[in-house]
Amino acid sequence: MRRAFSTLGCPDLPLEEIVALAVKLRVDGAELRAVAGRIDLPEFLAERYGTPTALAAHLGARAQLIVSLSTSLKLAAPTEADRSAFLSFVPWAEALGVRWLRVFDGGAPGAEGPLVDTLQWWRTERARHGWRCDVMIETHDTLFTAEAINSLGARLPGTAILWDAFNTWLKGGEDPLRTWEQIRRHVVHVHVKDALRQPSASFPWTYVLPGQGEFPFESLLNRLRADGFEGPVSLEWEKLWHPYLAPLEEAANAAAEKGWR
Repeated sequence: MRRAFSTLGCPDLPLEEIVALAVKLRVDGAELRAVAGRIDLPEFLAERYGTPTALAAHLGARAQLIVSLSTSLKLAAPTEADRSAFLSFVPWAEALGVRWLRVFDGGAPGAEGPLVDTLQWWRTERARHGWRCDVMIETHDTLFTAEAINSLGARLPGTAILWDAFNTWLKGGEDPLRTWEQIRRHVVHVHVKDALRQPSASFPWTYVLPGQGEFPFESLLNRLRADGFEGPVSLEWEKLWHPYLAPLEEAANAAAEKGWR
């Protein structure tokens, strides 16, 4: 089991400090969502480093600490502009040797057809260009139950899932240990966090430090480890969207006490 964190938890850090933080926390890497206060990563990286090749040379071996690039593409109904914005991530992933581009499902429950169409478009483009990177779908809107995830996997074998275990638990009402047993063959990356079912300023739940809420944080980690899961288990500490949250390092230390590290 590899450990990582999303830069949603440290959105203002520059790239060099993000990779340094991964080393400090003794984890395997970071998934890039926000860097230096920006989420338009291809534009930001071009402004700061020039070209993908130049960035790869600048980072050297440290590029291995980037486990994924998080795009904003929703598979359910992308426009041409959405697809173009997504494709702008590809040269950076290719140059850095990043395996996964995160995309969202989007859409509504049961509406898996548009997801299949967009994935087939991507597979055609990937094969035509010979790209090494691929997409993993975060379970967010359409895919918040094991049934929906498996249905998509059956329609399009080889689909890679970024399982937001918190989302299938809170929104889908599923026991994460049971969900894992049903979908594990599709999962390449896992998001974890914790909360209480008490309203916050904007949501009917309140995020808390890992292990201090109602999500079965420690039990899930134990199961993933026991089952030999080898992908990243990433702490998605959403401080960018929820400024009341404690610093990422505090959350990482709390998670470590529950077996994450």
